[in-house]
Amino acid sequence: MLQTGNDVFTVSQLNQRAKQLLEITFNSVKVEGEISNLSRPSSGHWYFTLKDKGAQVRCAMFRSRTAQLKFQPKEGDKIVVRGKVSLYENRGDYQLIVDAMKPAGEGQLQQAFIQLKQKLGAEGLFNPEHKQALPAHIQRIAVITSPTGAAVHDILTVLKRRFPAIEVDIYPVQVQGKDAAQQIVWSINQANTDARADVIIAGRGGGSIEDLWCFNDENLARTIFHSRLPIVSAVGHEVDFTIADFVADVRAPTPSAAAEMLSPDQQEYWQRLTNLTSQLEKNMQQKLQNKQWQLQSAQRGLQHPGDKLAQYAQTLDMLELRMQQSQSNHLGALQKRLTRSQQKLQQLSPSNTLQKFEAQLSYLQQRLNSSIKQAITNKKERLQQHASLLNAVSPLQTLSRGYAILQTDSGAVIRDSHDVKKGDLVTARIGHGTLELTVEKVKHERKSSKK
Repeated sequence: MLQTGNDVFTVSQLNQRAKQLLEITFNSVKVEGEISNLSRPSSGHWYFTLKDKGAQVRCAMFRSRTAQLKFQPKEGDKIVVRGKVSLYENRGDYQLIVDAMKPAGEGQLQQAFIQLKQKLGAEGLFNPEHKQALPAHIQRIAVITSPTGAAVHDILTVLKRRFPAIEVDIYPVQVQGKDAAQQIVWSINQANTDARADVIIAGRGGGSIEDLWCFNDENLARTIFHSRLPIVSAVGHEVDFTIADFVADVRAPTPSAAAEMLSPDQQEYWQRLTNLTSQLEKNMQQKLQNKQWQLQSAQRGLQHPGDKLAQYAQTLDMLELRMQQSQSNHLGALQKRLTRSQQKLQQLSPSNTLQKFEAQLSYLQQRLNSSIKQAITNKKERLQQHASLLNAVSPLQTLSRGYAILQTDSGAVIRDSHDVKKGDLVTARIGHGTLELTVEKVKHERKSSKK
């Protein structure tokens, strides 16, 4: 409805009408600019300002939309957003409600990625026959990544869990920015020169196409192709692909997956060791039994050396008993240490501390109850004293001594004989009850005049 010359908007009506017009006119627009004043409150919503050299506009992106982003924007990033123009009615602020966001220039980067992929693919850098097999037994891994990123932490954590015996050489590099690709190239060449490791992991955590762009470098791709050491590419998340992934000998979906791929499961090794130990014990027992049979046979064939053999057999038995006793003593010592540790743990148990606090709380509760009872008793005594004082000065106490209060039929107190006349009805309030009286005679006393 259009406003006529006589209509007057309230501020709320004006802002509401302006919001409707903006949202209808600019229902879906794309805007490019630089992020500033980025705020991420605990609600999950994002608030920021999108600006260029000449102007700025406030933006809001709600949690349902921010959760869908594959990258984390930061202060100063150049981005392209899509959304609708709206108005925050409470303050009358013009703003952009953002429902999609991507880094500015992403389309150009994607085109460059496709062109380089086609070029290197045509040269055969991705062909399977050029890829090296991973070593069957790996003793040392060269990890080329940021020393402070999540990737190196994930790799070391997985290796420690699966097979801690594998040694790791970390070649620290930048994994983002203009110098990153050159540093990774240098580190790959250096790892080949050092010739200490059996295999190389090169990678980083996830991010936008701009964040991962250094792994799309042509020089880096050719360095990976010519590396004597096998290279596992572990860049980003499972859905991220870079040129390094295609040219590497093996592509791992994540840095953690690369560590899993290159490390055997120590539990399997323990099981194999247990089985081999069991088999060795069986073989030793069998050999010992065979030797005992041979000894018995030799004893039957010899007369004098039998005593010597019996001494050896006794010595063997004593050594066996000593070994058993030593094992028993060692087990007992471990049991005592375990008992002492359990006792110490029991002393430090939170339940003991809780019991102390419960006892203290019970004592304080008793004191509180006692104080409340004493306070109530004191208040009662003071109340009785005040009641006695009040009763002493009460008009009702005066009435109980034989006095009366006279009131007219309208309830007014009679203080002077001139207030009534003959025939009036009056009420007399005495100590217990009231009397209804009729004035039969009025006698006035002359008032003394002041001189």
